[in-house]
Amino acid sequence: MRICFLLHVRPEKLQEYKQRHAQVWPEMKEALRETGWRNYSLFLKPDGLVVGYLETDNFENACAGMQKYPVNARWQSEMSQFFEPMPAAADENMFPLEEVFHLD
Repeated sequence: MRICFLLHVRPEKLQEYKQRHAQVWPEMKEALRETGWRNYSLFLKPDGLVVGYLETDNFENACAGMQKYPVNARWQSEMSQFFEPMPAAADENMFPLEEVFHLD
């Protein structure tokens, strides 16, 4: 299953957001791998739009699995300052976009 989602970073936080992702904690990367996140990428436009892409067998299970890792709560807490106001934490706002075309 391929998943794509959108988030939006505050303009004044773009540089720091990029720096944080250049140094993602090893235990966070391991938690993502252990919960089934594969081929995970984040793309950033200059206006702060983040396009996320990942592959997983089951997105709901992958997200639920991350909730069990204390490192995820720490990461989300630190990263919350980077995003435009959202109704919930960033990892709870990752709603998959409908795939309308895929070239194999």
